[in-house]
Amino acid sequence: MARIAVIGAGMGAMATAARLAVAGHRVTVYERGTTYGGAVGRYEREGFAFDTGPGLLHLPAVYRDLFVKTGRQPLESRVDMVRADPAVRHVLPHLGVDVTLPAASHGGVAAALDEAFGAGAGERWNGVLGRARDAWDATRRPLLEEPLRGGREALGSDPYPAVRRSGLLRRRPPTLAEVAARELGGGLGELLTGLVAPYGIDPGRAPASAAVLPYMEQTFGSWYVRGGMRELATAVHERCRERKVDFLFGAEVREVLVRDGRAAGLLLADGCEAPADFVVCGIDPRLLPEMAREAGAARGADAPSRVTLLLALRGARPARAVHRTLVHSPGLSATVLRPDDPATRPDADHEAVTVSAVCGPGGAGAAPSAEELLDLAGKAVPGLRERLLWQEALTPADVEAATGAVGGSVPAPSLAGAGGRLLHPANTTSVPGLYLAGGWAHPGGGLAHAGMTGALVAGLIVEGADFRGSR
Repeated sequence: MARIAVIGAGMGAMATAARLAVAGHRVTVYERGTTYGGAVGRYEREGFAFDTGPGLLHLPAVYRDLFVKTGRQPLESRVDMVRADPAVRHVLPHLGVDVTLPAASHGGVAAALDEAFGAGAGERWNGVLGRARDAWDATRRPLLEEPLRGGREALGSDPYPAVRRSGLLRRRPPTLAEVAARELGGGLGELLTGLVAPYGIDPGRAPASAAVLPYMEQTFGSWYVRGGMRELATAVHERCRERKVDFLFGAEVREVLVRDGRAAGLLLADGCEAPADFVVCGIDPRLLPEMAREAGAARGADAPSRVTLLLALRGARPARAVHRTLVHSPGLSATVLRPDDPATRPDADHEAVTVSAVCGPGGAGAAPSAEELLDLAGKAVPGLRERLLWQEALTPADVEAATGAVGGSVPAPSLAGAGGRLLHPANTTSVPGLYLAGGWAHPGGGLAHAGMTGALVAGLIVEGADFRGSR
């Protein structure tokens, strides 16, 4: 039985802790804050409640697997997950387009797109997602389920089989924005890039392989946890406690102790040392002196943040309201979430709405104002300003305070292509015995990807160099 110290109580860190504890190790989590969950937070006021981090879960199988592998009670026995259906509504005010796409129906999606954009639009859309499926099949295991091996070059080539334009020589792989323009065109292309942008990915710089993200959503669905996504964090924390994981809150880590060439424990901010045989870093590794250079060379230095508005509205939520709406606007787009959940509002005569948009870390890069976000949200919620009781804005500084991430930056999922620059650091590090988990490590950010780091790091510690990936 090894002593394992985990830095941070985010979702990836807790997923790692639970798996290691089940393997028989003594695990202690050191969290600088007062609670668990990392970015998966909750804001409550006057009977309203809002998710302050991810509002939906993609690839729920990641957390189902976590609960199966760490105990007899399945995930569904702890949380009530419902599939968002319709899957998403797209509003393009500048084009006069308002189209709602159903969940789990390629034919239904195609029909809706044909009606909104003209005959053939659905076929073109399904063609792009079919090619995205090929990219998913080619990279699913090395990009999501296996440790990062062979350096960044191994996943540096874009696996998306873009359609070649007749008579033109391709000098480089196309970006996602170029694929959207060439293979879809106009407003239909905006739907594709608009689905990727909320992940913090610039479609104009991202490889075409970023199309796997819309493919993933359309294929596996978007899921909401009743009571708010914080309930998922609570369920994972409770599973950790059941497996005898110890949590120390208010325990800020100053550095990782390295002795005889390997990780030997933690030095806490109060000067105390916490010996360990292995250390798992589940926070932004740029915060650790020993990892700053290694992590800064990968994704993170330019990772964007988010601005979020929490809106308390008078008046009932319409029965036909869609859970997630993407409002596409040149230069600025927003995600509007309207969960049909009594736990989010004081009574049936009120509604809680969350509006978010991507911006630069630390608020740089043309951070949208509250007025701009309200204008966009009004395109999705008729009469929004007249219904508004109060609003609360969360800035990149608030994200940084909650998660500790530099500049409030939010990690995106890893992507193949672009020479490997959109990959995150491997779960192993240059310091033996020190591992990386959570959204800042392979395979990257988002609830599902961060959760996968638990399987990868636990496998590397338990099975060692022979570990070949999650089964």
